[in-house]
Amino acid sequence: MPAQNPVSRRRFLEIAGAATTTAAVSAESYARVIGANDRIRIGFIGAGGMAGNHMNTYNRLKEENNLQAIAIADCWKTRAEAGAAKIEATHTLTDYRPILDMKDIDYVTIATPEHQHAHMTLEALDAGKAVYCEKPLTHTIPEALAVMKKQTETGLPVQVGVQGMSDDSYSSARDAIKEGIIGQVVQAQIEYVRRYGDQGLFRNPSINDDTPKPADLDWNAWLGPAEKTEWNPHHYFEWRNYAAYSGGIATDLFIHRITRIMKALDLLYPRRVVGMGGIWQWPEHRDLPDSLEMICEYPRGMTVYVLGTQGNRVGIDHLIRGYRGTLYFTPEGWVAKDKDGKVLGEHKKTGAEDTVLHHTNLHNHMRNGEELNCPVKLGVAGVTAVVMANESWRTGQMMGWDGENKKMVPCHTQKHNPYPEQDS
Repeated sequence: MPAQNPVSRRRFLEIAGAATTTAAVSAESYARVIGANDRIRIGFIGAGGMAGNHMNTYNRLKEENNLQAIAIADCWKTRAEAGAAKIEATHTLTDYRPILDMKDIDYVTIATPEHQHAHMTLEALDAGKAVYCEKPLTHTIPEALAVMKKQTETGLPVQVGVQGMSDDSYSSARDAIKEGIIGQVVQAQIEYVRRYGDQGLFRNPSINDDTPKPADLDWNAWLGPAEKTEWNPHHYFEWRNYAAYSGGIATDLFIHRITRIMKALDLLYPRRVVGMGGIWQWPEHRDLPDSLEMICEYPRGMTVYVLGTQGNRVGIDHLIRGYRGTLYFTPEGWVAKDKDGKVLGEHKKTGAEDTVLHHTNLHNHMRNGEELNCPVKLGVAGVTAVVMANESWRTGQMMGWDGENKKMVPCHTQKHNPYPEQDS
């Protein structure tokens, strides 16, 4: 799999000019950027819930990191205007596409429902923009592979919004595990559990079947590539419950957790995945499970288990099991112990799950080539695992990975190999 190589801001601007004639960076605009003390200019796509966190992050960093908000777009005009006022953006739009035509924008932040991520990211890369895309990277596996291909072609930075990757516990664990601190790894486990109230998972109690469409909301623009349908307030306000727009627990929650294990173990595509759960507690207005578990088996000879109970918040230890010992992730970092409890090693983290650190990492990557904390390669690996889990749940079949054709297939079509092999 091709790696995402860091590029300096100067090289980033050169690539952006060469990558596409529609977004060529002119000598005049390049001089303006450098003349403005290396200021980074941002376009915001989406002004809803998670987008608000990115706006708060921008306001916190704009002086320290020398940033400028050029434009913000949201298909709900009221939201776009509120967002523009919050970050003092120069332009307020209800269509994101003009943002991609603005030559003075260096990168865009995409914080929209999942079904919009892929085409917006692809269009942004075609337009010569770097991208910060909220998790998951895309809604489907083919979309993720298309984004990785485009990123490789353009060389432009793409930071995937799994902010936990700005906690250095996982890169530190990766180095220690490679050095053999816990021996051969055989299993890992992690969870994302919550206990929702009576309204249920991903539900807004203020929304009902008769909630009207805001007069200044472009519903068709919000649907984007999804199947066209009449206004549905549950779809708009509670979109994480519907497979047309989201992967629910797997893509909204599990992606935060399994990506941590993937980074710590350099995992890519699973050999096979099973997802189990159901719509057991809150059956109204959803076609995705309200309780989910998944197990992934990886070619090197190990499994990863993820628990996702949403009606009980009692969790399980986040850990990686090896032949010599076990590495436990803690709020402070990690500690590795042998079977008798003897400490084999430990790490006190210096980062955190934080949008400030994650955006700053992208800024540093653009300016001086600092390695991205969550590049496309890792984003694609995460999407692959959680999408396979959802498909297993949906079909009642274990899903396998066809490495030659880079797609998921039912396991009954795939010959099982019980022996470890190289990841592919």
